[in-house]
Amino acid sequence: MPKRRTVGTENLIGQNVVLLRKRKGINQTIMLAQLQVRGIDIGQSALSALEGQVRKVSDKEMLVLADILGVTLEELFNPATEEETQK
Repeated sequence: MPKRRTVGTENLIGQNVVLLRKRKGINQTIMLAQLQVRGIDIGQSALSALEGQVRKVSDKEMLVLADILGVTLEELFNPATEEETQK
C-alpha cells in the first residue's frame, strides 16, 4: 500500500473533491474524462496534485468540478456529512 503524502496548502477543496468523488463512485479516470468533455484539459498528475492540494484550482475548474460532483460551490468547500445527506 502506498504511503500517503501530507496534504498541501495550494487549495482548499482538494480533499473534499476526493471525498465527494468517492461518494459518487467516480474514479480518477472517469473524473478526468468528465473534466475533459467540459473543456478542462488536465491529466492524471494534475488531478492528483489538485486532490492533494499541491496545485492551485482555477475558478472555471471549480465550477466544472461542482457540476460533475452534483454539488454547489459552497458544498465543494464544505461537503455535507454522510448523516446530513441521508436526512
